[in-house]
Amino acid sequence: MSSRLADVRATLHLAWPIMVTQLAQIGTSFVDATMAGHYSPIDLAAVAVGGSVWVALMVTLIGLTLAVNPLVAHRFGAGNTQSIPGVVQQALWQGLAFALLGMAIAWLIAPFFHLSGLDQESADKATRFLRAVVFGLPALAIHRVLTGYSASLNRTRPMMFIALFGLALNVPVNWILIYGKFGFPELGGVGCGYATAFCMWVSALLLAAWIRWAPDYQASQPLKHWQRVDWTIQRQLFRLGLPIGVVFLVEVSAFCLVALLIARLGAIQVAAHQVALNITGIVFMIPSALGHALTVRVGQALGAGDPRQARQTGLNGIRMGVLYALFSALLIGFFKQPITGLYTSDEAVRSLAAQLLLYAAIFQLGDASQAIIAGVLRGYKITKWPMVIYIGAFWMFGLPLGYMLAFGYRHGAAGFWQSLLLALAIAAALLFSLFRKESRRLLPHASA
Repeated sequence: MSSRLADVRATLHLAWPIMVTQLAQIGTSFVDATMAGHYSPIDLAAVAVGGSVWVALMVTLIGLTLAVNPLVAHRFGAGNTQSIPGVVQQALWQGLAFALLGMAIAWLIAPFFHLSGLDQESADKATRFLRAVVFGLPALAIHRVLTGYSASLNRTRPMMFIALFGLALNVPVNWILIYGKFGFPELGGVGCGYATAFCMWVSALLLAAWIRWAPDYQASQPLKHWQRVDWTIQRQLFRLGLPIGVVFLVEVSAFCLVALLIARLGAIQVAAHQVALNITGIVFMIPSALGHALTVRVGQALGAGDPRQARQTGLNGIRMGVLYALFSALLIGFFKQPITGLYTSDEAVRSLAAQLLLYAAIFQLGDASQAIIAGVLRGYKITKWPMVIYIGAFWMFGLPLGYMLAFGYRHGAAGFWQSLLLALAIAAALLFSLFRKESRRLLPHASA
């Protein structure tokens, strides 16, 4: 029991700064939306529409760069620190290439926002916002790779403090660029795009400076003695990172499509859905952080040649996730009425949102479990089969079933929540089966 508690404490110690970091990054989008909304409704619409594409690009890039975590964690666990700088440098080159591709995609699709039904002024501002904010993609790539490297060395607090600083900096920079202070042009919501990109570059450079000169990183220093492109490591990163990027894209695109389909059901359905979705997004930050921490801890154990410890750490992490999911489900279920009151005073919206929050409560069991198990599997360097599972669960099962329930059986927004709840449960069960099979397969080597 004492060893289990020690293992749980070690995971939580690594995870909580990651959670704060992620909440700070979500906070940036919240600040952009509220400050643009206070400037004008048109600017809020522009930031919302342009931001939806930005979030899809950002989340996909984060997934593509996550391959650095298990590769560094395995080497760190094995004590092979001299090979870590090469992996990090190759991940930086690859991340920058993905970022430039993302910028090109954004510039190509940005002029087509008018097809979404926006008026010409809002569509123009959405185009300008997206083209401004994507200048932050290369900085995001640098930041995420260095974050993965630092976390894999059990150093998560520096990134947390830098993320909080970036969130705090975003507020005054937004104010300056939105309203045109200190001689800058008045850009409205478009200024949020430039502010976000600027703050991302500040955060990336601060983290790079910390890693370059802090004593904790000198044994595996990745920011000096630069190497040429190593195609062997590039292929390793690509084979691991591409499926993770696809998984992240599948998830975010599925929820975006659901939001678009629910829009056909009317404003009340849309508003209630957004309340439930926003709550689940906030609650999701803890299992997401646990998943990232478990990638590192499982990878370190496997790198140290201890698959038994890797399996135990994974199982303990999954148990933590289930307990947290039960707690958050009960919390959402019992306090659904006060929660809806935080978002709106409209009784029709509150009534429907309270119903959807019951589904959101049950939703936690599958959502927390799948996020944590996927993180454990990344520690085992398993990413291809999870990609297949997510595509099948979300795109081949969840979305068609949700459409049928919402429109064919007239369940409305609840139909999509019912289908996504089942899709997540299926994904979690299949991922857990994959974990059990792989972790057991490696156990004989521990005693050999």
